[in-house]
Parts: sequence; structure tokens; C-alpha cells
Amino acid sequence: MSDLSSITPRDKAEILAQALPYIRKFHGKTMVIKYGGNAMTDPGLQADFAEDVVLLKLVGMNPVVVHGGGPQIEQALKRLGKKGEFIQGMRVTDAETMEVVEWVLAGEVQQDIVGLINQAGGKAVGLTGRDGGMIRARKLKMVDNQDPSKEHDVGQVGDIIAIEPAVVKALQDDQFIPVISPIGFGEENESYNINADVVAGKLATVLKAEKLVLLTNTPGVLDKNGQLLTELSAAEIDGLFADGTLSGGMLPKISGALEAARNGVNSVHIIDGRVPHSMLLEILTEQAYGTMIRSK
Repeated sequence: MSDLSSITPRDKAEILAQALPYIRKFHGKTMVIKYGGNAMTDPGLQADFAEDVVLLKLVGMNPVVVHGGGPQIEQALKRLGKKGEFIQGMRVTDAETMEVVEWVLAGEVQQDIVGLINQAGGKAVGLTGRDGGMIRARKLKMVDNQDPSKEHDVGQVGDIIAIEPAVVKALQDDQFIPVISPIGFGEENESYNINADVVAGKLATVLKAEKLVLLTNTPGVLDKNGQLLTELSAAEIDGLFADGTLSGGMLPKISGALEAARNGVNSVHIIDGRVPHSMLLEILTEQAYGTMIRSK
């Protein structure tokens, strides 16, 4: 916990009072949070994140955590002598890689997050897309960005058919905090690795979330000069795709964010997870921390 002894009682009271309108405004609302990047690997930031999630729950909001685990998957593959391969920001997932993805995401990574939230005073429950038949998926058909006639085979990477949120809602009603691994299942009971940003975006839409918050390793969306773009419309994003400003791992992140904004999620924020308590600052203060995506 940070040392706040230098802050006067009056300043502490002022900080709490400024948060009150936001607590009132968002009471009872769902916040879908995509947890990834440095915030998942730095012990101090991990503790900050867990505290923030618990605080949001305690003041009456409904946080739902969707997590990634790219670095952890990469480490596990390296131990097996395999090298990760990416096409247009998506991990190529053969059968062996899929096994690794499942035991890393649904095992090691998820249980670490659940443990941290419980340690901070919350009641977290880990889920995958299999639980409650939550995420039905099919094999992703990935069209080449440059040549629409060309299609990439990325293995057991999933495209979401539907999300059934009943199990998430039941947990929320019982004051639990769902922590979801982005693994879906197909018609033949096969597993699919699904980009966590895409899952978070679709889940936010299905749950009619107030906010979708994506934690990243950047200050937000940057232009070609490295300057932060604090607010973006759908048309502006299309332009950034067209001129190559947005590429790689930012493609699924922005696509999922934009789809959520266009389908009823009130606000979508891409924020810097390297800043301690950035999520709390984004939700409970006037200060903007990152890029907000507008539907129009």
C-alpha cells in the first residue's frame, strides 16, 4: 500500500468527495476490464489492479475481468522449444500450442489473478468460455490485410459465434467478481484460443456494460509522431488503419473497442496499465488516462 502520510486530511477528504459523483453515476453498472501488459507481470501493479477491482465492487459497481497472458504463454512455449508466431496480431495456434494456451491461461495466470483479488478482500471466481457454455466459437478465417483474396491459416484461433452471459450474471448477483480466460469451444468440443481484447469487447456488448477498459503497455493510441490521441471516432480509426498507423497487436484491440462502442457500450477506454491505479483514476476522476473511443 502506498504511503499517504504526506497528504493532509483535508486533501484526502477532497479526493474522496471528488469520487462521489462517479460512484453514484456508475453504481450498479457493469465495467468490463481487459487485464494485460505490464500490469499483469509487475508485482506492484498486480497488487494495485487487484485493489482497484475490489474497490469498484465494494462501492457498488460490477467489474468483470477478461485477461490475456501472452508473455506467460511465450515463456511456456520457449520451455518446450517452440517459438511463437503471429500473423496480423493473432497468435498462430497449432494443437500443441493450444494445449499450452489452455493450461497457462486457465491455470497459472487465471489462478494468480483470482488469488490476488481474493487477497485484496474480494471474492473472485475463475471461468473459461467453456463454463456455462459461455463462449461458442468457430475457426477464425483471417483475410490478408493487403490482399482480400488471400486467407491465413492461424490454427485453433477462434471467431466468436455467441456469448451466453448467464454464468457471469449469476456470479455478479452473488457479489462475486468473474475472471475470464479467453478460451472458447466449438461444435466438436474443440478448444479455441480467442484474442482477449476481442472477448472483452464482445462481452461488454452482451452485458450492456457502462464501460470497457483495456489496459495496455502504451499511454493509449498514438499517432505516427508518437503523440497520444485522447479521443477517436469510428471514421478517424478507419483512417488510422488505412494509413498504417494502427497495426500488429493494436489491430484486434482497436477493432474490439470500436465494435463495443458501436453496439451500445457507453464508453471505451484504452489506458496505460503501467501507471499505478490508472483504472481507478479513469473511472473515478475527471482526469483522462489514455484514449477514448467514440462510436461516431
